[in-house]
Amino acid sequence: MKSQCLSASGGAIALLLASTALPLVARSGDLATVTEPPASNSRWQLSATPYGWFTWLKGDQTVKGRTVDVDVNPIELLEHLDGVPFMGYMEARKGRLAFYGDIVYAPLNLGTDGVRSRSINPAISGTLSASVGLSIDQTIVEAGGTYEVAKWQSSAGTTAIDILAGARYWHQEADLRLSLNGSLDIADLSLVRGAALARSGGVDWVDPVVGTVMRHNLGPGQDLVLRGDIGGFGAGSKFSWNVLAAYSFEICSEGGVTYSGVLGYRLLDVDYEKGSGRTKYEYDVLQHGPISGLSVAF
Repeated sequence: MKSQCLSASGGAIALLLASTALPLVARSGDLATVTEPPASNSRWQLSATPYGWFTWLKGDQTVKGRTVDVDVNPIELLEHLDGVPFMGYMEARKGRLAFYGDIVYAPLNLGTDGVRSRSINPAISGTLSASVGLSIDQTIVEAGGTYEVAKWQSSAGTTAIDILAGARYWHQEADLRLSLNGSLDIADLSLVRGAALARSGGVDWVDPVVGTVMRHNLGPGQDLVLRGDIGGFGAGSKFSWNVLAAYSFEICSEGGVTYSGVLGYRLLDVDYEKGSGRTKYEYDVLQHGPISGLSVAF
């Protein structure tokens, strides 16, 4: 005989698992199911959430002083994945205290569809053709903790407020392919198949992050999370901000393991810059779009 989870909820689980293959970038930030702590706080509750982010990208990317506009929709991202993305969130909670970790890997080769030439640093002579291409490999790793500072009950359910502190590590490798149609100073660039290639090499930074999380229990097996945080402060990026709204709903529970679907929407903006002139690297991009995932809690 099939288990309750497989027989009653197999279709829902399969759909949510399929959705976790969607790109792209960023971490869930409290995508785990927001269940009420048990009466006894002596046991740690663990959860793991693979997820996907179906996102728009909007902003500027600068590599070796050459800047392009990035304006990509979710369909273009799917078409230009240059590998298999991976996104996963884990959380350990005991009473008021929780620790979380998140890792995101997303390789993109945007071709010429999602980027347009915009400017060259004044220290670099020449003009660019409109034919450009951009490849970005991005990894984001976040770790931190939350602590419940307030909790109350009302006719609408139970609400808790957490404060959050952590760090977000970014790693990027960007290649900007520039057309040679026109005059262009390429003394510091590589020539590849008739095009000039600006390579960033590995770029790494760490942003301190602080924020607030509201967890609201709507009813049995239904939870809402609202998270807002800011980071960077010049220690890593110049500034970053993040907003997440997520709804989780229990699919089934069996053998001490609870399976829940997660749906939401997320916005992440970061402005990082280093160097100047021919060495300038900048990533100033807003990413936003719907999120879906499957949370496994035990």
